[in-house]
Amino acid sequence: MKAEIITIGDELLLGQVIDTNSSWLGQQLNQLGIHVHHKSALSDSRQAILDGLSQASMRSDIIVITGGLGPTKDDITKLTLCDFFNTQLVQNEKVLSWVSSIFKMRNLPMLASNNQQAMVPENCKVLWNRNGTAPGMWFFENNKVYISMPGVPFEMKTIFEEEAIPLLKQTFSFPSIVHRTILTCNIGESFLAKKIAAIEDALPTHIKLAYLPAVGMVRLRFSAYGDNEHELQETLIPIIQKLYETVGEYIYGEGEDSLSQVVGMLLKGRRKTLSTAESCTGGYIAHAITLQAGSSAYFKGSIVSYANDVKINQLGVDPSVISTQGAVSEACVKAMAEGARKVLKTDYAIAASGVAGPSGGSIEKPVGTVWIAVSTPHQTICKLLNLGDNRERTIQRTAIQSLDVLRKLLLEETAEAHGI
Repeated sequence: MKAEIITIGDELLLGQVIDTNSSWLGQQLNQLGIHVHHKSALSDSRQAILDGLSQASMRSDIIVITGGLGPTKDDITKLTLCDFFNTQLVQNEKVLSWVSSIFKMRNLPMLASNNQQAMVPENCKVLWNRNGTAPGMWFFENNKVYISMPGVPFEMKTIFEEEAIPLLKQTFSFPSIVHRTILTCNIGESFLAKKIAAIEDALPTHIKLAYLPAVGMVRLRFSAYGDNEHELQETLIPIIQKLYETVGEYIYGEGEDSLSQVVGMLLKGRRKTLSTAESCTGGYIAHAITLQAGSSAYFKGSIVSYANDVKINQLGVDPSVISTQGAVSEACVKAMAEGARKVLKTDYAIAASGVAGPSGGSIEKPVGTVWIAVSTPHQTICKLLNLGDNRERTIQRTAIQSLDVLRKLLLEETAEAHGI
């Protein structure tokens, strides 16, 4: 079963809008056991859309289209689909009633262009859009499925999950596919591959391993294909267990876990609190922590001590430390972490100070030199990092490294508390 994804919109081709729809749809289709073999972005042009649909119909069984379904003149997908299927627009009374109710609820006048949202190709099945005015559309022609949805991500996702997926399952028979995604950090892709080479070489033919690298992290996605989902899940268990035995020190979670989420769960489980003192990261670590819902249970706050006088006056760093060893030093970051823990009255504190670049480095401390520290009531752990000359990646990797130091420390303390 082959599928392809077509996105429509000049804004995508011009780079004014980033296409997140395709990546999300690719994941959803893959989980259904559908092979996505082609993806294309088309302009808001009738001929471009017709050509794209014609080509897709010759190579794919399922064609998923997003974009061009709004009320403005450049939204021409519906009309072009009518041309492609040699049909006409008809009014859908249920959609018209829904659109009218939305405008009435918002106390807004309903324009003629909004009425057009209720016009759909005569040969389509309407896919309900409970988050907007533009319905999705399902076409089944010559044993091929065409799914057209709005380009607005939160509308498209709801339509696909609630309307399109059930119809796909009714229309086709898909093989079972089971994924297990293991999350690692602070080890490069090539080094990780070398460490788990024996595991990868021993994988049966129906199980595939994909390396999905990101800044400071690598996801390992194991995909098992077959007819029995339960058997596939059981087959993956010893493989994942062997992976933990081999590279467990680098594994921080699975699936959709984030490092800050894992750290937050450990803090919450032990009823401990955290603060940060940040220089080169400018609050990025605190941002990662507070992205997690419920972080107020364990995170008290951050002191962004970008300037040296803030380090001295707010965190209590000794001026002589900065004058003799510099702000980017073990002594300074140690004092920052201990100062934050004391001032903000927390059990743990993370601190970071470095040269993020692209300027400001020296022979002794080149761009990418970063000191991090994690302070507890009993000790302060400091670590020197050399992270290269890309400012954004340096900030991201500093956050990952510091959170991982805290994660490992919390795991050790939890194990000790349980006598393990």
